[in-house]
Amino acid sequence: MKKLLFILLIFCTKLTAQVQFVASVSKNNLGINERLRIDFAMNDDGDNFNPPSFEGFRIVGGPNQSVSYSWVNGRKSFEKTYSYFLQPLKKGTFVIKGATIEINGQIYKANAVKVTIGNPVAEERDPYDPYYQQQQQAPPSMASGKDGVHLVAEISNSNPYLNEPITVVYKIYVSQSTGVGGWQEVQNPKYNNFWSQNIDIKQLQVQQGKFKGEIYRYAVLRKTVLYPQKSGQLVIEPLTLDVEVEVPSGEEDFFGRPIMTMGHKKVSAGSKVINVKPLPEAGKPTDFSGAVGDFDFKVVPTKTSVREGESIDLKVIVSGKGNLKLFTLPKPEVPASLEMYDPQHQEVVQTPLTGMVGNISDTYTIVPQSKGKYPIKPMTFSYFDLDSKTYKTITSKEITLFVDEGDALATTENATNKTKVTASTTFGFIKTKTSLQSQSKSDFLGSGLFYGLLMAPFLVIPAIVAFRRKKEERDADVTGNRIKLSNKLAKKYLSEAQKQLANKEPFYIALERALHNFLKAKLNIETSEMSKDKIKELLAVKNADEETITQFIALVESCEFARYAPSTSTSIQNDYNLAVSIISDLEKQIT
Repeated sequence: MKKLLFILLIFCTKLTAQVQFVASVSKNNLGINERLRIDFAMNDDGDNFNPPSFEGFRIVGGPNQSVSYSWVNGRKSFEKTYSYFLQPLKKGTFVIKGATIEINGQIYKANAVKVTIGNPVAEERDPYDPYYQQQQQAPPSMASGKDGVHLVAEISNSNPYLNEPITVVYKIYVSQSTGVGGWQEVQNPKYNNFWSQNIDIKQLQVQQGKFKGEIYRYAVLRKTVLYPQKSGQLVIEPLTLDVEVEVPSGEEDFFGRPIMTMGHKKVSAGSKVINVKPLPEAGKPTDFSGAVGDFDFKVVPTKTSVREGESIDLKVIVSGKGNLKLFTLPKPEVPASLEMYDPQHQEVVQTPLTGMVGNISDTYTIVPQSKGKYPIKPMTFSYFDLDSKTYKTITSKEITLFVDEGDALATTENATNKTKVTASTTFGFIKTKTSLQSQSKSDFLGSGLFYGLLMAPFLVIPAIVAFRRKKEERDADVTGNRIKLSNKLAKKYLSEAQKQLANKEPFYIALERALHNFLKAKLNIETSEMSKDKIKELLAVKNADEETITQFIALVESCEFARYAPSTSTSIQNDYNLAVSIISDLEKQIT
């Protein structure tokens, strides 16, 4: 009976024993320059261990396997552990997922671990880290890599003006006695309050040069052009690399030479402080918009003589060397009779190591509304010249537009009559018909032609007077003329949009102008008054359908955004068809 009870007790103990498989880390918060130890421990023996991916970390040691047995008060305990040493690759919060293992035919998964990586801290090395043990056995200079590998950030100018370009060149120096297997960026530099542009390095070139008076090999890793956007002290955070270097293993070969093994060394370029000088206030022009460098300024029209409704382009262009992408161009002022549309901005800029070079331009489309002579005032552009440390202003010349009356839309068709040749080419010189004329001539005085010419002035003068009065009435009707011109322009630009169906930007520019001029003709308003709310109100007053009004507003908005958004030929054709349909509906609905 006692034996049976003992067997039952052992069986129940086996049933109540739980398999445990847990993950633990050496610390949950560490610096980016520290290493993390993670242990996966189980209380029963298992197989087919499958570690997680360790995203955000690089494995620098492990897996190390350890097994321990212990007997406490006659009870046996078992523990098996897989250990890894991890190197963080970047700052942030990471979750290390659980590993899996098979124990007694079942799959168990360890818990996930959350780890936060922060700024570099004073290193405290785990004595169980195998690389720490190797470095402890090696000579000091080789273990730390202090005299073998250096990362340097060369600053072209640490005391620039606001918006003056400076360059940062990162170089890695390696001594002749040190071997490097490669490197990986663990912390990228940050350029807060700088406009930055990296210059691509297609292929690293190893060169020889001096570092602190000694011969080193070096390579240029990065080149960056910076434009400070704020005055005062600005800090450039460092570039940090994890470099794989050769270190002694503590053993020697047959000839007594040290056996080298690969270890890891962190090198940093260090933080750099840039003292940015503000631009001087003395002599600063009122129209100064932040341009710093050496520039040329031009305002160029495509032509100066046009007809009513014929468009011209006015190009405002700044070229030279400086912060071309970091300031705004001046805007031309034109008379009210010249309708000016929003500009098309273009940048042709390259950024070599010395800074931005090229040109930027704004192209304005201008459409004269009536005949006349219109001056466009001179424009000024001011910039701070770095060579002379003074402000300079360039003034363009005054431009005068000469606008003539426009051509009538109606076109006349010239009919051509074909004559049949009855005579053959052989006898073409022989006339088949005669035309006889009388030899006696009547006097001009007293003839019908004489009396006709005598009465002609009395008939022509009233007609001229009537025509002149009609023209004066027509010229005095400014509103009517404006409506006729707008209607004519709407038809013209709608036709132009149809021709530009294959070209997105010219199509939407022409379509937008057609819609604007249609509204000007039907609602008697100017472009400057065309707010969406007012258009809805005026169309509703004119008894236009609410659905048609909504479609018209949507089409205007589509034209505004489609010029800068991707579109297909199908959508362009649909927009054109919709515009024709809406204009046709409004023509019928507006009273």
